Amino acid sequence: MSCSSSETSVRPRKLRVSGWQFPALRGGLFSLGAPLLLTLFCGSATAAPAPINTQFDDQDILVTLPEPALTTTTPPADPNRLADLIQAQIQQARSTGDPRFTGYAEGLLQQWNGQMTDRLRVLKATIDQSNHRFEQARNGLTDLIGSNTDPQQAIQARLMLANIELVQGRYDAAAEHCNELTQRLPGLIAASCQAQAQARTGQPVAAYQQLKQQFANAGNATETARIWALGTLGDLAAQLDNPAAKTYWLALLSADPDDLYTRAQLADWYLARGEVNQVLSVTEGYETVDSLAVIRAIALEQAGHPDAGALKATLTQRFAEAQWRGNLLHKRDFARFQLDLADKPESALENAQENWADQREPSDTRLLLRAAISTGNTDQIASVKTWLSQNGQQDARYPEINP
Repeated sequence: MSCSSSETSVRPRKLRVSGWQFPALRGGLFSLGAPLLLTLFCGSATAAPAPINTQFDDQDILVTLPEPALTTTTPPADPNRLADLIQAQIQQARSTGDPRFTGYAEGLLQQWNGQMTDRLRVLKATIDQSNHRFEQARNGLTDLIGSNTDPQQAIQARLMLANIELVQGRYDAAAEHCNELTQRLPGLIAASCQAQAQARTGQPVAAYQQLKQQFANAGNATETARIWALGTLGDLAAQLDNPAAKTYWLALLSADPDDLYTRAQLADWYLARGEVNQVLSVTEGYETVDSLAVIRAIALEQAGHPDAGALKATLTQRFAEAQWRGNLLHKRDFARFQLDLADKPESALENAQENWADQREPSDTRLLLRAAISTGNTDQIASVKTWLSQNGQQDARYPEINP
């Protein structure tokens, strides 16, 4: 789904082949049969940007537009061709971390005057989810399930609903969708869905062991299903502080280096263990992706690297410009930047609270706890602890509240 998203939340995953298209359980969109890519979202900032320069020569290049075929402003007349184009734009946004492609996709849908097919309805919900319009996405997907003419798209809608409920911490609703999927799409994808809900509600060991066994026994599973299960196993292993998490994530990145969600998870894993050189290796070349850039900047600062100041300054201006433009949508990375690099714990807490109102994945919860502890906000700490207790949620990534 996320800087789901972003990518997250909501956490950015997709597969680039023809066939069924399904939303990943961590905020992305994928097709059965190819490598996965995750959604990550951009952060925002608090200060005004640097002065805007309006003095340019006629031959100066101000901006290079990406992928001309994907930036068309005229929707195709055929709904299937339109869906193909929008899907490609969403996938491009998720594999590059560039939100402009989501904007292109939404612009095409806004111009479309033809029939909203089930596939277009799912893609619209995908865009709504990417932009944190969770309730709008939820309503659209629920309506589709009740009125669909395409069973494949109804399954995709069910998967996306499960994803939204997991991202927002509504685990009973997520479990209902996952259980329904076991009837309509039995196999590793539905099992991964169930394992996520089970792990977040007090049974992480059982969820991990069961999915691990199902994965080992699924000799006839598609490559897509196996890759997705690997990602879920990595998440569950991390929740248990099991070193196997790194093995799963490295295997995924070997298959698809552009899986931004997994790359960020691995980088964070290394950072938590003080393996700064590994962090720098995993994040090198990804400075334009906010979540990875923030992790890299933290590692550079911890290592006393000469590039630390430059990347920190770049992020400061990037976040400042984003807020100045009114583009403060995905706040997780911004809050982490404020907490770990800008020494603004009060502002970090405010943004972490606003982020947690929409997204309650482990990384969101962890960030909120850290910001609350940093500011001494005992009421917020108690509130998070109560929510975790109500759900029976235990996670090795919350060391401050673990025994």
